[in-house]
Amino acid sequence: MAGGGDGWVFGYGSLMWRPGFSFVERSSAILHGRRRAFCIYSVHHRGTYERPGLVLGLAPGGAVRGAAYRVAEADWPEVYAYLMEREQPTETYVEARRPVRLADGRRVESLVFLSDVGHPQWAGALSLERQAQLITGAVGLSGPNEDYLRDLVGHLREEGVRDRAMEDLLIRVERQAAHARLEIQ
Repeated sequence: MAGGGDGWVFGYGSLMWRPGFSFVERSSAILHGRRRAFCIYSVHHRGTYERPGLVLGLAPGGAVRGAAYRVAEADWPEVYAYLMEREQPTETYVEARRPVRLADGRRVESLVFLSDVGHPQWAGALSLERQAQLITGAVGLSGPNEDYLRDLVGHLREEGVRDRAMEDLLIRVERQAAHARLEIQ
């Protein structure tokens, strides 16, 4: 990290339950000024260029509960390289440092990946119905888009986070998927 010392990483989606890197501390955390949203067309992890899905981003406005990880200074270069590969396959995020509030009240500067609203994959504020249409049936290198949403809702519940928009979206996706299966039969 610039300036030395341990660094912090903030996750609001799959980084919450599958960070994939070494850390010395994990805490629930809140980032103000951004909200969790399916606002990025996925053409890599959860969709393709021919059939894009949607992935989470940090859209402007609101606040989001997630997880913050303290990474040892010695591990930072490796963790940072891993995160750049994982989070930036199509450079849809802007790397930034933002303060987050940890569960114990501490405020720490954290690496966050903000949605790039100028990127061609920026989907913006889509209706829940449109989000459900894009997520249902989309598959990318990391698997079905529906699984990503289902994992998100389940893990948020485990963390004690009720995100009604994500829960409503999951209900819509499950209905659409069931309807699509009936049409095939």
